[in-house]
Amino acid sequence: MKKRKRSGKPRSSKKSAHSSLNLLKDICLVNLEELKEHEEIRPDYLEELKNEILCDGILKMPIAVDQETYIILDGHHRLHALKRIGCKKIPVILFDYQSPEIEVIPHREGERITKEMVIQTALEGRRMPPKTSKHMILIEGELRHISILETVINIPLDELK
Repeated sequence: MKKRKRSGKPRSSKKSAHSSLNLLKDICLVNLEELKEHEEIRPDYLEELKNEILCDGILKMPIAVDQETYIILDGHHRLHALKRIGCKKIPVILFDYQSPEIEVIPHREGERITKEMVIQTALEGRRMPPKTSKHMILIEGELRHISILETVINIPLDELK
């Protein structure tokens, strides 16, 4: 796993089943403070997730982040759980959020959400309610939740402190 400094350019990943989309980058370790949030978290779920991660002693999956802005696309609760545990770094998969193959849809019926709303909210340091956005990626003609590309990494917590 690479350690990535904010000022460096992300490197392209090796070919995989999904990398032909040119959206997915390598998994990198990023300082928690570099990431930008756009959604609040659910305290009940955060506590449950934190306890699970502590019990396992590992973080199972990286989070999904925009390669240009470092806005979190998926993984707000994992970020907060690691903060509470005392970690300083988190594994991330970098995506090209501007790609037309990545879409954002509302979690709840009748609501409206756009990429521009996500970006503006995060860059202004504001937060939307929990589970407002759902980031999807087009794979083989089908929209799937972006977490489908968050591969299992099982990284020990000691490596994130």
